[in-house]
Amino acid sequence: MTIKINLNADMAEGFGAYDIGDDNGILKIIGSANIACGFHAGDPLTMRRVVENARREGVTIGVHPGFNDLWGFGRRRIDMRPEDLEYMVAYQIGALQAMASYSSVKVTHLKPHGALNNMAAENKEYAMAIGRAIKAVDPSIIYLALSGSEMEKAGRSLGLRVALEGFCDRQYEDDGNLTSRKIPGSVFKDPAVATKQVVDMVVHNFITTRSGKQIPCKVHSLCVHGDEPTAVALARQVREGLEKAGVKMVTLPEMPID
Repeated sequence: MTIKINLNADMAEGFGAYDIGDDNGILKIIGSANIACGFHAGDPLTMRRVVENARREGVTIGVHPGFNDLWGFGRRRIDMRPEDLEYMVAYQIGALQAMASYSSVKVTHLKPHGALNNMAAENKEYAMAIGRAIKAVDPSIIYLALSGSEMEKAGRSLGLRVALEGFCDRQYEDDGNLTSRKIPGSVFKDPAVATKQVVDMVVHNFITTRSGKQIPCKVHSLCVHGDEPTAVALARQVREGLEKAGVKMVTLPEMPID
């Protein structure tokens, strides 16, 4: 049976006159785009442009909610009441749904950004708050979550569709969480290193951690960080490596999700 995988990227992360990443280049490689919704990055015009370009490329779109932290690009941890977080996420879902309506496309998934993603992976209350926002606004939205995380558990407990995410360009710890960006080498710049990691993840179902340990994994979607200057070259080589290994690229809604 042919192995299928989805490639996703974090996009629309510019703001106003400032662009971050080559969104148009990435859209020609991936199957699903995570659209920033104005809190850690993004604005209505940027969102509108990237959504329409995604539609033209046949790329599905998802919400990429983050903390209200433009200065820190959403990578600073913020402690807040879970109820407040729930409404903050729901607000961002609604913002993308509004922009999507101009292109007559549907918001198909949600993947938290940066520090919010890292905190929700470990914090049950944060993970549940995000899940409740999805369920309240549109329960058909797929909750894209780090495998084995509190987000995966929360999504399943709420009866949501859950897709498990791996990272092409990030190093892992033995507990399955991502290595902190504060540690040198935690973000892969070499496409060959990233390609080996994703082939191991998708075809052989394991990740080699920072300590050298091999841990089992299951993934439905692989993320390339679109804000990295190496993103396009890395994404292209990752896709080519997976296809050479016999893996078929699909959009996230096309993935067989248990």
